[in-house]
Amino acid sequence: MLFKKSKTKFYFMSKKSNIIAVDLGSSNIRIAVSQYFPEEDDLRIIGIETVPADGMRRGAVIDLEEASKSIASAINFAEKKTGANFESVTASISGSDIVLQNSKGVVAVGRADGEVAEDDIKRVLEAAQTISMPLNREIVHISPRSYRLDDQDSIRDPLGMNGVRLEADVMIIEDSVNHIKNISKSIYNAGVEIDNLVFSPLAAAESVLTRKQKELGVAVVDIGAGVTSIAVFEEGDLIHAAVLPVGAGHITNDIAIGLRTSIDVAEKIKLEFGTASMEGVDYDEEIDLSLIDSNETESVSRYHVMEIIDARMEEIFNMVNDELRAIRKDGLLPAGVVLVGGGSELPGVVEFSKKSLGLPAQIGIPRGVGGLIDKIDSPSFATVTGLLLWEKNHGSFKKSGRFMKDFGGVKGNVSDATEKAKKWIGKFLP
Repeated sequence: MLFKKSKTKFYFMSKKSNIIAVDLGSSNIRIAVSQYFPEEDDLRIIGIETVPADGMRRGAVIDLEEASKSIASAINFAEKKTGANFESVTASISGSDIVLQNSKGVVAVGRADGEVAEDDIKRVLEAAQTISMPLNREIVHISPRSYRLDDQDSIRDPLGMNGVRLEADVMIIEDSVNHIKNISKSIYNAGVEIDNLVFSPLAAAESVLTRKQKELGVAVVDIGAGVTSIAVFEEGDLIHAAVLPVGAGHITNDIAIGLRTSIDVAEKIKLEFGTASMEGVDYDEEIDLSLIDSNETESVSRYHVMEIIDARMEEIFNMVNDELRAIRKDGLLPAGVVLVGGGSELPGVVEFSKKSLGLPAQIGIPRGVGGLIDKIDSPSFATVTGLLLWEKNHGSFKKSGRFMKDFGGVKGNVSDATEKAKKWIGKFLP
């Protein structure tokens, strides 16, 4: 395949050097195309596209045909911009059906000399997956928290160490089978295969968090349109994740109801006049709606709009704090909170977060990639950029089985859940 880098320089890339990521949001679908140079460990974005997420709501497919059309539209736009034909993608998955549970696996070290090999690590993680689970649930990710080798516990990586009995304490992220099938089928119907399905906040964390932040203790809070997802890290490991059924789109709905106006006008009011901070807002300031939409004739109080926004933001951050309190980390994350997603672009959200959670807060801007970085200089692109980095760090470019120790897929490059969904979908496709 031939990709134009500049007017005078061209790069010839093999198929495996292209990584395509699709972020399936509630309001937008974002696709990013990159080239990966293994020798330099260099990931360069060469194309970005965003289209409305028709057929999606709160991270779930509600209209399969519309969702497939939206994904296909994003892919077609990206193919035209990059001059490439895409065969497979790494996609995000989110939604309120996702839950976490802890599990343990135990195996005997296979080698006669007692040295732990990669196969032992793979086997103990597979053993941890043998948990009691309803038929309508499937594993999306397995994240080792620590290992134990004989009497020594709290081991981060047992590879090369000596012992007889290897144990793994893992966190399992699971989702409903139907949710996985619907997401998978909408992607397949768009004409591409799936390399990986990645839980959205884990992808976002890949692009906005540093190793030091993960060691100290940090939470990624992804404020999307339909849901707010969080992932909490400490000592380098994922310790908690959750999907909350509220997002920035609910603010728009509240404004539309409170002002008795349309959703489109409410969204424009939120974007042009909205802020998460009440400070500095004049109580007497008016918003002339006729300047936003010629069909509107009234003026509304901007202070009233701020009250509406404040009430919903308070609900979102109270729910985030409840999740932190449930794991006894409320107010106890030294690296604080990193905010991503479209909702984090609301002015004043950092200050609101600091006040609500009692933690340091900052906006997460994607890092770790080159190329069209000016196109992704926004927290809205944290997840799609993180998907590219995920595939580079944990997916098909990570040949060794050791990639599984860091949120790896259950079965190689495509998780067991995705593979089963693919086989199921194959029964219905021509």
